[in-house]
Amino acid sequence: MTVMNTASPEEETLPVIEARRVYTINGACLEGAEREKGSIEPGKLADMIILDRDITSTDPDEILKARVLTTIIGGEIVYKAEE
Repeated sequence: MTVMNTASPEEETLPVIEARRVYTINGACLEGAEREKGSIEPGKLADMIILDRDITSTDPDEILKARVLTTIIGGEIVYKAEE
C-alpha cells in the first residue's frame, strides 16, 4: 500500500513563533522538564543562541541566512562569532 502526501506546503507550515515554542517549552513539557528548561527564566538551564537578526520578523526565505553570533550552554558562552 502506498500513502500519498496530499497536503500542500502551506498546510504543513508553522508560523516562526509557534515553531519556536514547539522546540522549546512544548518540548520541555513533553519530557516533563518544564521546571528546568524550555523558557528563559531565573534558575532554568540556559542553552540558547543569539542570531544576527530577529527571525520572527524576517522573510521566511531569509531565515536560513541568519548567522549565529553567540552560543550559550549551561549559562556559559561557548561560542562567540568574530566581529
